[in-house]
Amino acid sequence: MEREAALALVKKHVKNKNLVKHMLAAEAIMRRLARQLGEDEDLWGLAGLLHDVDYEETMDNPEQHAVIGAELLRSLDVDAAIVQAVLAHAEKGPRTSLMDKALYATDPLTGLLVAAALIHPDRKLNAIDTEFVMNRFREKSFARGADRGIIKTCSDIGLELEEFITLGLEALQGISKELGL
Repeated sequence: MEREAALALVKKHVKNKNLVKHMLAAEAIMRRLARQLGEDEDLWGLAGLLHDVDYEETMDNPEQHAVIGAELLRSLDVDAAIVQAVLAHAEKGPRTSLMDKALYATDPLTGLLVAAALIHPDRKLNAIDTEFVMNRFREKSFARGADRGIIKTCSDIGLELEEFITLGLEALQGISKELGL
């Protein structure tokens, strides 16, 4: 699946603008991680972009989250590695590939980075740095929905926490206009 088709699919199934921004953020981080790790940027980016394609449909039935999305993606002949990563990010399948593990850690990182930007006086991604985010990371009451334990699984892809946050922040700063931050 080409990116344009994937984005059209997202816009067809996801009406919440903030959720679309989350998916764009996951795409950007996954592309940056792929570049860092010598992996396929397009494949990894699509996994990030599509990972929550069924979120609105399954909001009231979370045990079906990613299962419905995986079925949809399979019906469209999306690469099996992307389907597996979508399932794995929601703990509906094992995290076996590097891409599975990267998407799992990336999902909550997007929320942490956006929340950090929003509490800065400038409310911009370009106004924050890794140290600022690391300080927020250590605050248990900050961005509680961004599961620190899951973010720390970045070690499963060979990255230290600080490097993972730096790469994620760089990726989001690169699409800050799209994110409105």
